[in-house]
Amino acid sequence: MKIVDNTAVRFTLPTDLVPSVINNIEKSELIETKGNLSEVLVYWGVEELTLLNRLIKFNKPLPSPITANYNWPGLYKPFDHQRVTSAFLSINMRAFCFNEAGTGKTSSVIWAADYLMNQNHIKKVLVICPLSIMYSAWQADIFKTAMHRRVAVAYGSPDKRKKILNGDYEFIVINYDGVNIVFNELEKIGFDLIVVDEANAYKNVTTKRWKALAKLMKPTTRLWMLTGTPASQSPIDAFGIAKLVSPQNVPRTMTVWKDKVMHQLSRFKWIPKNDAKQKVFDALQPAIRFTKSECLDLPDVMYQTREVPLSPQATKFYNALKKDMLIQAAGEQITTVNAATNLNKLLQLSGGAVYTDDREVVEFDIAPRKNALLEVIEETEHKLIIFVPYRHTIQLVCKFLTEEGITNEIINGDVPAKERSLIINRFQESDNPRILVIQPQAASHGVTLTAANTVVFWSPVTSVETYLQCIARIDRVGQKNKMTVVHLQGSPVERRMYEVLQNKVDMHEKLVDLYKSELGLGENK
Repeated sequence: MKIVDNTAVRFTLPTDLVPSVINNIEKSELIETKGNLSEVLVYWGVEELTLLNRLIKFNKPLPSPITANYNWPGLYKPFDHQRVTSAFLSINMRAFCFNEAGTGKTSSVIWAADYLMNQNHIKKVLVICPLSIMYSAWQADIFKTAMHRRVAVAYGSPDKRKKILNGDYEFIVINYDGVNIVFNELEKIGFDLIVVDEANAYKNVTTKRWKALAKLMKPTTRLWMLTGTPASQSPIDAFGIAKLVSPQNVPRTMTVWKDKVMHQLSRFKWIPKNDAKQKVFDALQPAIRFTKSECLDLPDVMYQTREVPLSPQATKFYNALKKDMLIQAAGEQITTVNAATNLNKLLQLSGGAVYTDDREVVEFDIAPRKNALLEVIEETEHKLIIFVPYRHTIQLVCKFLTEEGITNEIINGDVPAKERSLIINRFQESDNPRILVIQPQAASHGVTLTAANTVVFWSPVTSVETYLQCIARIDRVGQKNKMTVVHLQGSPVERRMYEVLQNKVDMHEKLVDLYKSELGLGENK
């Protein structure tokens, strides 16, 4: 396969497949035939290559014209694997991107969509993604990658969402459940391209979520579905997403698919058949995948932020606590000690539980934070470490993980050194536990946890040294994978703390300033 005069693609086909190309692609011609093989020429355009991809299954990806006539805008130069991913998506109407979390697939999608806009193949893009990454990942990456495009997040009341949907935007970002809230408006607009991030949310064909997306799809609608862990729980999970992207690759019903990939041992117990992986692979095509280890040009550590809005209950108490602190601040000098104490109260509350003056623990609804944590876990193939600064919150996190069937163990100040060593050995050498929930001060020095390649901060720590040492638990000799650090944040104080930590500013010098800023006092208001 080669490009001729930068205008056409020349390739070899079995002769019996030639009519399907010549009869369906206007700008194509037969060059010569020798026995069972023929040489064919097809115009090197997006429309022609996209149609060719639908007609013929090639062993290698077709060369997209994006590689020759696109200037790759944005603040950052694309990595090689991002260029390849964008090229693949640009000439596939419906496709999967299974690139591992942390490989920058968001920007790859944005570049591909921007290129298609430049070529007048699409005008409007709908991005459906988890609530936690609407702003921090998608909106922020569009600002950085395609700053000449107009983007808005359709979130809030139904009226607010409708107003945004009817605005003059080229990219609209919406959360999963928001689709049903404004379904009629979405259907009326008719998006040219729909991107679904963390596609496993659509694995079940019986859900309202799945049915709404299926109904939005028209024959001319492009659909790109993204996830780093396709069918990670069971081969059955491949059915729902395949039914949206490549329905021709799976049976008409889930029952028939289940019989194809699973073997029934008893009335309630099923196990995957020996060839289930291959059947899942065949069903989830066309697809592209890069693991972090394959992306040699990636930095060793990538950082992500997930927004996790505080619940109305938590917001009410957060504001009440700030009001009390403001009254207190008006009557006395703000010192480093009382600034640290009060910031800790706000951080505790943000993370889900706070001590009262009587040392009672008050818990808050933190469903968005829990959901965001699950999203990170589902997108990660390897083990994880979750750093949780406060003991009472550690119990909440572990209880939640256990309820979700995710094996976990705790390391905090109460765990004796001998038991701590056994837990670390199990984590490093055995399949379980999959997750360690750690109080930062208990394991921020001298511990090797390279079985994990992802660190999640449930809440920010209050020391730059501790923060760096927490990350260093996985960033050590013996680490074989690229690493990801995830910040969960939902309150203003958490956002400010993470900013200080990432900029490696001495926290002790900033505590009073941070506290004043949070209360709206002084120059930092």
